[in-house]
Amino acid sequence: MLRGAIAAALTPLTGGGSLIDEEAIPPYVDFLASHGLDGILALGTTGEGVLFDLDERRRIAELFMEAAGARLQVAVHCGAQSTADTATLAEHAAMVGADAVAVIAPPYFALDADELFAHFAAAAAACDPLPFYVYEFAARSGYAIPLEVIARLRDEAPNLAGLKVSDTPWEKFEPYLIEELDIFVGPEALIPQGFAGGAAGAVSGLAGSFPDAVVPLVREPSPELGERVGALRASLQRLPFHAASKMVLGLRGVPVRGAVRQPLRGLNDAERAEVERIVSEWLA
Repeated sequence: MLRGAIAAALTPLTGGGSLIDEEAIPPYVDFLASHGLDGILALGTTGEGVLFDLDERRRIAELFMEAAGARLQVAVHCGAQSTADTATLAEHAAMVGADAVAVIAPPYFALDADELFAHFAAAAAACDPLPFYVYEFAARSGYAIPLEVIARLRDEAPNLAGLKVSDTPWEKFEPYLIEELDIFVGPEALIPQGFAGGAAGAVSGLAGSFPDAVVPLVREPSPELGERVGALRASLQRLPFHAASKMVLGLRGVPVRGAVRQPLRGLNDAERAEVERIVSEWLA
């Protein structure tokens, strides 16, 4: 079962974002492991997962698992637009030895409770007995997962282990703190409240480039540190987040280029200068 501080990993790219930068993944994982993380989530929102085709997603998952070895747990986000693709990716993650699978609700169509239940149940069955986590992020899927869907999954999907919840503010997050399920906090600023409410850990996009900010917060989740880490996240979030986070890694000595998969975009000169300021201020 997943626990603790988990980085939502970025996906290193080259060729202007058209190709996986396979050589950059091992040193990137070394960087994450060196800062005391417990695990990584590959191919999530921070990892640009839905922008890759099935073959690319399978290859990226394998590369992260190979690089992590026994040092870090690896969860693979397998959410896709169709149930068939989602199940295919979940089955592959289980086959290659991932530690867990996470799935977000499919975007675009506002699925009802029966449709969502069938979708998640198929994904969970495809990776059974691997721990399965529902990924709740209404701002990205376009709608919130009804609590009744989670209740039905608890009854019928024996490998349902918990949820990653990225909703804000707290009033939208709190209802998903469900007893006897492991809940992982996505928004860094909510980590102290989430842990006080019984969360099992955090899956942080900021930890993909600033693991040294998030790991101490997970170990000792004080409101004061939560505010500082939340402010750091907000400063990056005002920029194109994926490109900015990859530039952060380059400035910190990790051989990750700033390339992102279109339609995401890179940084302009003013934005690059702001990233330099953010990194300099943090490291000082």
